Formats: sequence, structure tokens, C-alpha cells
Amino acid sequence: MISTIEGELSHKAADHVVVMVGGVGIEVVAPFSTIERLQGERVFLYTRLVVREDSLTLYGFAQASERELFDTALKISGVGPKLAVAILSTLSVENIRQAVVRDRAEIITRVPGIGKKTAQKILLELKDRFPAGLDGVPQPVEDDSSADVLDALTGLGYSVVEAQAAMQAIPRDAPDSIEDRIRLALQSLAG
Repeated sequence: MISTIEGELSHKAADHVVVMVGGVGIEVVAPFSTIERLQGERVFLYTRLVVREDSLTLYGFAQASERELFDTALKISGVGPKLAVAILSTLSVENIRQAVVRDRAEIITRVPGIGKKTAQKILLELKDRFPAGLDGVPQPVEDDSSADVLDALTGLGYSVVEAQAAMQAIPRDAPDSIEDRIRLALQSLAG
């Protein structure tokens, strides 16, 4: 099993990267959020090798918690590697944890290709299979105003990843008004 990979970043695409290790270019499929974080020439990724009858595919993640969630998602009936990567491309581990804890299927339905029934099934399965390392760390709970800001930004055409990054740029002492928070998020996207 290939657990991690470290090497020079040779190529970045929308859904994968190529990492040069000892003169060999290894293609690593990764969530958009991981690819977006990779900067510089030297990279380190947590990996999972998925063996299928007709392929060997290496999946890479910036954080060990993302790989753990990927592994957990693969145990859910009907969720394959592509859908698991789509989930991690759209939502952070913290967003997924909050969806599970608060039983909010609408958060999971933000992932392209996942409807309400599939989202509810994923939530149900993750409640039973969430690794202890993922749910043992206290995380800030996404409040309803944050969900409204995220919905507004995605409604304006920004991706969920872009919207989440803009929301993180909102100062902690920002007003609680949804309109003010949207304005601040849009300013960070424009700047």
C-alpha cells in the first residue's frame, strides 16, 4: 500500500497532479481543494491506492483527515472513489462533520450528483462509521447565517470552495447581519 508520496510537482490539472519521484511521474487524483492548496515545487500528499479490475488509481489528500474520510466514504454502498473525491472537492471535513452532527442533508446535497436521498443515506452511514479521530476534535459549529452566506455566494456562481475561502476571510468581529457578511465575503473575492 502506498501511504504517502513526496516529490516535485510536475503538473497540475483540474482533477489530478503529477508528482515526480525518483525520475518517475506518478499521477495522483485529488480533490480540487487539495490541488488548489499545492504551492511550490516540493509536495507531500497522504495517499490511498484503489485497485480495480482494469486500473490502479492513486488518490492524494493534503490532510490525513481527508484520507480517513475518503476511506470511510468508500465503505458506503453506492459511493465510489469518484463520488468520494467530489464530496471532498465540494465540502471540507469540518463541513461534513457538521452536516453529520446537525443532521443537515442539505449540506451534502451541495455536492454535484448527490440528491436528497443519497445525502440522507450518506449522513446515516457516516454517523455509524465516522472515525474517532475525525469527530473527537471540537470544531466550530456552522450557524444558520454561515449557511445562508454560503448559499448566497454559490447562488452568485462561486464554487463552494471559493465561497468557503471567502467566508474564512470574514473577520471574527464582523457584524452578525447576513447582508454585511455577504458584502465582506464578496470584497475578499474581489480583492
